[in-house]
Amino acid sequence: MPQDESWDADASREIARGGGKRPSAGFRDEPGPDDPAAEPEESEDDELEEIEVVPVRRELSLAIAGFAGLLAVGLVLGAVTSAPDSRLPYAIVLFGVQLLALLAWVMALGPPAALTTAGVCVPTALVADYLAVTGARAELLPLVWVALGGFVAAVLGQLVRAEDRKRVTDSWRTTLVIVAGVVAYAIPIVLTRQEVGTQTLTVGAVAAGVALLVARATDAIFPKPRLAAQVPRGATGIVLGAMLGTLAAAALGSVLVLPFTPAKGAVVGLIAVLIAHLVDLAVNFGQADRQLAGDAPTFWVARHMQGPLGAFALLSPAAYALSHWFLA
Repeated sequence: MPQDESWDADASREIARGGGKRPSAGFRDEPGPDDPAAEPEESEDDELEEIEVVPVRRELSLAIAGFAGLLAVGLVLGAVTSAPDSRLPYAIVLFGVQLLALLAWVMALGPPAALTTAGVCVPTALVADYLAVTGARAELLPLVWVALGGFVAAVLGQLVRAEDRKRVTDSWRTTLVIVAGVVAYAIPIVLTRQEVGTQTLTVGAVAAGVALLVARATDAIFPKPRLAAQVPRGATGIVLGAMLGTLAAAALGSVLVLPFTPAKGAVVGLIAVLIAHLVDLAVNFGQADRQLAGDAPTFWVARHMQGPLGAFALLSPAAYALSHWFLA
């Protein structure tokens, strides 16, 4: 039979072949204001604009470099000039460094019951220094027990107030870092009483001091390429510091007595350089993370001193381990 309607079979086949489907209700060409895909490009541009590039402050980088160099010089001179029966002056110098590190870490890390934590750490540091100077044997174990006792006392002090008690479970690692870091500065006294401890500490402190000094000074001149937009550090300074610090340690190993050699000095220096750079960078990235999270910035002196202080605190137990397991 002939088809009288204009909607014939040929037109139907053409629509089916083109995948014709009825559009859903509404106008698809003009998305509404609630449509998440309305302006994807503008939202991405806004997110990119929110990333702020932190400028590198030249004077601050030079000040941190000088502080790291002075700290290394103090540790080395105190270790070299400590006589067998006269280690009290070195202990007094280290106690001052312990107080400075305690101030920086408490203000920067913000543990619960900060005053109580600091009040516990001060006698803990005194006991650690006393045992390091007057102990019958130059051992690390007594300092470990002192650190554990100080940590337990600090945690118990944080449990007194209800508002501090809520934060103990989340911040016990911070408390442990503060107490252990303060006690770690008594380890150089123990090293001066051992056979190769003074030499190991000297090589490690020189390597770490040169690495931090060169890295921070290079950041003041050429802070490129940047490690991150929020971290005012450059990769060039870190690489140069690692190379020159290891070279200085190898040079010291060539002039020190056995068991030191240039190769062993380079190994000790390389480990010290890695520790110094990792701790210093961890402090920088941690501060950047707190700023991105919206936390209030810490006091600027504490914020910028904790990098070198933490580096030399971790270097002390590493030097003890190297003197016993690598150089003995």
